[in-house]
Amino acid sequence: MSDHLLRISSVDGTLRAMAAVTTDLCEVARQLQQTDPTATVALARVATGTALLGALLKDNQRLAVMIEASGPLHKLHAETDSHGYVRCSVKNPIAGLPPKDDRFDVAGAIGRAGFLHVIKDLGMKTPYRGMVQLQTSEVGDDIAFYLTTSEQVPSSVAIGVTLSQTAAVHAAGGLIVQALPGCPEEILDNIETRLRAMPPVSAQLLAGVTPQQLIDELFAGIPLHPASRTPLMFRCSCSREQVGGILKGLDQETLADMHQRAETVTITCEYCQRRYDFPPEELPPVGNLK
Repeated sequence: MSDHLLRISSVDGTLRAMAAVTTDLCEVARQLQQTDPTATVALARVATGTALLGALLKDNQRLAVMIEASGPLHKLHAETDSHGYVRCSVKNPIAGLPPKDDRFDVAGAIGRAGFLHVIKDLGMKTPYRGMVQLQTSEVGDDIAFYLTTSEQVPSSVAIGVTLSQTAAVHAAGGLIVQALPGCPEEILDNIETRLRAMPPVSAQLLAGVTPQQLIDELFAGIPLHPASRTPLMFRCSCSREQVGGILKGLDQETLADMHQRAETVTITCEYCQRRYDFPPEELPPVGNLK
């Protein structure tokens, strides 16, 4: 099943949902970031949650999710756009934690003390920025808390990641269900009951259940508009020009030191790990350099 995202809404306009399978893009991220199993699950959850949040983007809008906390992973970051391109990174790819209660200790790897940031570039002068304290550090719960409190849209979030025996991403995906103004309490309670009763999302994807089938089961008996579908894939937007801009932003003392060393400067993209080499003659000039 290829990675993709579905977005649906009820005919009466009181419910909205996003469902996605993100297995392939999360596996690409694992290979690029060289994560250990616990870090793989944590990063895949953040990437999946980011992809789901991107379902509401339009045109060339972008969205980023960042978690900074006290655990060994330190910082996780993911970005997406309206075209379904996703990229992600983790500050420290080795969590080094044993399983806890027969599950990967994602909360321990992320850390209990920290914040979840959401940044939206909606084409306006200033990006929208939202921030909440981490509630459980399980990622899905924290995204739900952000949506419910910061954006004031009651939301339920389910994100699942399963690894193979070789620690590769075997299945990854998720769901976000949102109650919009006018949603009857009994309908919302019914959907939340169904969601809690469902097997883990990753287990269902592994069994061949599609995002459309997940939605059909969850919203059985509720008239829905046809779902819109967006392909998802890992894709980094870095470029030599963009990286060169980082060099231009360095202070004069640092640039002068680079010129005096007369060595090739190599910058590696934190997302795709692509290396950009800048020989001395291609470094930005330094004012008053002798």
